[in-house]
Amino acid sequence: MTLTWLGHACFALEQNGYCIVIDPYTNVEGHADVQTSAHAVYCSHQHYDHSAVSGVTLLPARECPFTVRTVKTCHDEEGGALRGENLIHIFSAGGITIAHLGDLGHQLTPEQLSAIGKVDGILIPIGGTYTVDATGAKQVCDAIGPKWVVPMHYRHAPYGFLVLQTVEDFTALWPEAAVSIPNSFSVDTDTCGVLVPAFP
Repeated sequence: MTLTWLGHACFALEQNGYCIVIDPYTNVEGHADVQTSAHAVYCSHQHYDHSAVSGVTLLPARECPFTVRTVKTCHDEEGGALRGENLIHIFSAGGITIAHLGDLGHQLTPEQLSAIGKVDGILIPIGGTYTVDATGAKQVCDAIGPKWVVPMHYRHAPYGFLVLQTVEDFTALWPEAAVSIPNSFSVDTDTCGVLVPAFP
């Protein structure tokens, strides 16, 4: 499975030529609006920085190699009262399972953790303010127990909202040897650690 970071909290997953785009965005500081193509688009919630589906051109329909599950969570620590609901999407193909946590705003309940189940990797927001912060994200990672983690939804000037924490706030919580900036995001059963996508 190939995983491509498109900026902010947006990723493309590809398996056997079939492409999925998750959480396309618009109007995120420093990032050009998403303009890409895919066979399917999934959004964790309907805020503009996660649901700019007009930036994704749909490719001709074909058989999808992915199975997709969702787990309902919230965008805040008050049951969604501040920012609404958030959907975690769990994608499986080619023996790999990845969970995109969207704008998760709280620690997961035992019921939510059970519903997520065993995954190889997670794509997790770390910037705080609108989501869990770096420390909260590390706690979520420890609770889920994936082999590898990709941080998203953070600030790296001039990229990202100014109120967000940086990726270094998150990577500082991990052993230095566990953090890498891979040249590609082709993930398999041997992938492990914290994978930080390189900025242009």
